[in-house]
Amino acid sequence: MVLAFLQPIHLKIMPSLVYFEEQQAMNQERQVSPQWLVDQIRHHGQVLPLDCRSCTEYRLSHVHDAISVVIQASTIMLRRLSNGKLTVSSLIRDNESREKFTRLSQTHIIVLYDKKGEESISILTTMLRRLEQDGCRAVCLQGGFENFQLQFPEWCESVGQEVNPVEPEIFGLETLRITPPDCVASGRDRCDSGYTKDYSVSPSDTSFPVEIIPYLFLGNAENSRDLEVLEKHRIKYILNVTPDLPNVFEQKGLGFQYMHIPIQDHWSQNLGSFFGKAITFIDEARQRKQGVLVHCLAGVSRSVTITLAYLMQKMNMPLNDAYDFVRQRKANISPNFNFLGQLMDFERQLNLTPCCLVCHVAPCQCQTFHFMTPSQFTPDSGIDIYR
Repeated sequence: MVLAFLQPIHLKIMPSLVYFEEQQAMNQERQVSPQWLVDQIRHHGQVLPLDCRSCTEYRLSHVHDAISVVIQASTIMLRRLSNGKLTVSSLIRDNESREKFTRLSQTHIIVLYDKKGEESISILTTMLRRLEQDGCRAVCLQGGFENFQLQFPEWCESVGQEVNPVEPEIFGLETLRITPPDCVASGRDRCDSGYTKDYSVSPSDTSFPVEIIPYLFLGNAENSRDLEVLEKHRIKYILNVTPDLPNVFEQKGLGFQYMHIPIQDHWSQNLGSFFGKAITFIDEARQRKQGVLVHCLAGVSRSVTITLAYLMQKMNMPLNDAYDFVRQRKANISPNFNFLGQLMDFERQLNLTPCCLVCHVAPCQCQTFHFMTPSQFTPDSGIDIYR
């Protein structure tokens, strides 16, 4: 009885050995050699290399004609990719590369690789499964990029160069960043909005502002200065989550209440420290039955993060449920990885983490990843994987 009670707790900390070994076996069964890949490239074979390392590593050197795909090794991201709520194409930040992937993914053999071919098993395995479920043919590169570069440096290239035969210094996954470090210093505000900088709204998507729950509206900078829109939705409270956008009607005597959170959309910013005050501000508006607009610049990252935090505390929603709830109302949301890490910390503080990591079957039959646990680091500052 005691052992049966302790087993679920053990599974939350350490993966099943059988499960981990089966992941390794799955990757090994679908491996191709560097020589095979070079032969395909040389003879114009139908191959599409996908680089699953950090952006920094990709820029320094990568397989000829490879596309950079950045996926964070966090439980929520891997789970969303696994269950189809996150597409592989959404992980490609460059519009041209994304179009290329969409055009060739069904006709070409997709070759996935990381740094060494074994240190990101969870990512490669999840990518393999997702691609196969999408009807693609996918394999892994044996030994990863380091092995390929060692054997065929002439078939490696860096950003801005056709061929780069010199082996560069490769930084590990722990240096993963979403944006260049000069982004904050330069004052650019669209630094970090998740996977892509494409803020365009699809024809089927809902336009801003969006009412998430009664009186709580998610919006962008344009909404905050559109008096007609504000009056239409009876919005009298405005939460401005940007460092430099003005509170347009604050001094106009029109009865608007403002709260300003001077945070940039960047991996270095601590938006979590404002959750408490922001939730109180939103709650005051809703209790008075007045609309409250939460906005940033584009309405996809910072404002979404605050909205998720409110739903988590006031509606007792776990992070994943809150994310799904908001995305059903606005499809193109994408909080940056660091903010998601802060929301995961907030979820633990609220004791909302779903207690579903209790699968007694190996390999796990549920959609939760037992081989990953959230680390003490935010996803942008490092990756901590239990193996």
